[in-house]
Amino acid sequence: MQTLLIIYILIFGLVIGCFLNVCISRIPQKQSIIRPSSRCNSCGTTLRHLDLVPVFSFVFLRGKCRYCGEKVSAINPIVEIITAAVFVVLYLKYSLTVEFAAMALLSCILICIAFIDAEYKIIPNGFIIIGLISGSVLLLYNLFYPVDIFGDRVWFNPILGFIVGTSFLLIVSLVGMLVYKSDDAMGMGDIKLFAVIGLFLGWRMTIISLMLSVFTAAIVCVLLIIIKKNNRKSTIAFGPYIAIGTFITIIYGWNLLERYMTLLK
Repeated sequence: MQTLLIIYILIFGLVIGCFLNVCISRIPQKQSIIRPSSRCNSCGTTLRHLDLVPVFSFVFLRGKCRYCGEKVSAINPIVEIITAAVFVVLYLKYSLTVEFAAMALLSCILICIAFIDAEYKIIPNGFIIIGLISGSVLLLYNLFYPVDIFGDRVWFNPILGFIVGTSFLLIVSLVGMLVYKSDDAMGMGDIKLFAVIGLFLGWRMTIISLMLSVFTAAIVCVLLIIIKKNNRKSTIAFGPYIAIGTFITIIYGWNLLERYMTLLK
């Protein structure tokens, strides 16, 4: 029964990943995610259902359009596989609970933002609005049924997370503006994204997420400088690293915090 349920979760994740691809492709272009139907970017032919089966269509068609033979972006199956894998991992962590639903929704937002920010260097406000609304609903739910992901059984934990997430990055942004004399030392999209993360994770896990995001970004930046892809003044899209750091926090955040507290004793 457990194996069958995991297969269902996997398939569901692939389908959701297919939808996320639509969001990633259209939202930065300010296009509707509902209409028109999916089309080939090269020849404009409307794709049929068999052309849109997550991952399998890409594999069977060898990464090409059935109608014109042009290559299809490999981002599509990557997003679908990542989403499916994330859903399965979240299920194994939280089972079918409110926590699972909340973290799955947050993960979907983060996946979209990671890929959009990596390509366009923007974080669309639509995702932030959805996240804030969803996080507020989770806050209200926590008033009556305490949610395990917050750890502390206090109703205002998500509010503290909201404050911690936005305050820290806002201070970093202001300091960066003064030091580098630049108006975009830290994007406002990143600050708003951590407001969402704070509502979902509470203040302690938000701090862990911040630390992991910065640590991950720093490692990648150093590597890029070493291989001379970037220099010290190069800017990076922080969204992908926030997504990675937050997902690690969702799965291992409390374990990392406990180990850290043990080292302090």
